[in-house]
Amino acid sequence: MKLFASPKKIITGEGSIKQVSEIVKEYKAKRVFIFADPIIVQHGLTKSLESGLRELETKYSIYTEIQPEPSISAGNQAVQAVRDFQADLVIGIGGGSCLDISKAASVLAVNQGEISDYLNLTGTRTFNHPGLPKVLIPTTSGTGAEVTDIAVFSLDDTKDVISHEFLLSDIAIIDPELTYTLPPRVTAASGIDALTHAIEAFLSVNATVLTDTLALEAVSRIAANIRTAVWQGRDTVARSEMSWGSMLAGLSFYNAGVAGVHALAYPLGGLFKLPHGESNAVLLPYVLDYIWPSCISKMARLAAALHLPTQNIHQREAAILVVREIRNLIKDTGLPLTLNEYGITEDDIDLLAENGMKQTRLLARSPKSFTIEAAKNIYLSALRGDIGLGR
Repeated sequence: MKLFASPKKIITGEGSIKQVSEIVKEYKAKRVFIFADPIIVQHGLTKSLESGLRELETKYSIYTEIQPEPSISAGNQAVQAVRDFQADLVIGIGGGSCLDISKAASVLAVNQGEISDYLNLTGTRTFNHPGLPKVLIPTTSGTGAEVTDIAVFSLDDTKDVISHEFLLSDIAIIDPELTYTLPPRVTAASGIDALTHAIEAFLSVNATVLTDTLALEAVSRIAANIRTAVWQGRDTVARSEMSWGSMLAGLSFYNAGVAGVHALAYPLGGLFKLPHGESNAVLLPYVLDYIWPSCISKMARLAAALHLPTQNIHQREAAILVVREIRNLIKDTGLPLTLNEYGITEDDIDLLAENGMKQTRLLARSPKSFTIEAAKNIYLSALRGDIGLGR
């Protein structure tokens, strides 16, 4: 038996952020707490939202103390802010970190304890109350956080998550217009993040027909549009396609899970503070290079979704084409291809591998099992830019 979960409602399309007023009326909310990335406020992307709330005479507070890859203490401060405001509805508008904070704070605000009490690896508490209703509005096309029940937090040398159905948004709003002003590097990193979600979900041992369908569609849309979205950011068609691809990838990986790329990426964020999307991007081709012999038939299907020529070639050749094309995509969008470019050295490999192997929840979904030696070899390959194509 397989379960597929998603938000109660997903609203899509240009200008769909204007639906917030109707949502506030639907929930009869009187005190709305808004989490927003500071750059979002600076660019005026919350103006229509605020205007609608003022017309409804709804009290609201905007919290902009959002840090990338949020720490436990940052999460606890956000929770307390929602409690102090006595909110009855939470809105998150921003990138993945902002949406993760929104999810966690909306639930913990009416439950006992703090962030560390509910972490996957070390937490001991369980939620007793579903929390406040939440509306999540992404401003990047990458994390899929608006349609998942996961909130990621940085620890000293790795990351951990809170994952519970209560964190799932009540309503997700996917408005491509909010992504038009994203700079190229953020567009690239978030876009490759979404591509990683789709690929890992498709290759996951927990994949289903439904998650596969969503994942392949996400790969197809992202691969066809990410280069244009990065370098011609005002191309509305490319931006819209990336928004769709990110959401589809989010729904897929939320239900099928991610695996080795994310497991090994977490320590890069924890130890070296690499942005999450870039951590995934710099590892994706090397993890695929390790696992492809275990999932050749699915790699061949990925080749087709990536719009690669697959007629009259063996599945093995198609799988190799996928690894090479992923590397090309990352290069073409301007992201680093090696850990060396981030100042990481061979002296860091052992600790990275040890921390990566702690992510057993993620590694269990990989079609090929990981050992500590395999993890070290993947990091070394990523350090040197060495694609061995399955050796």
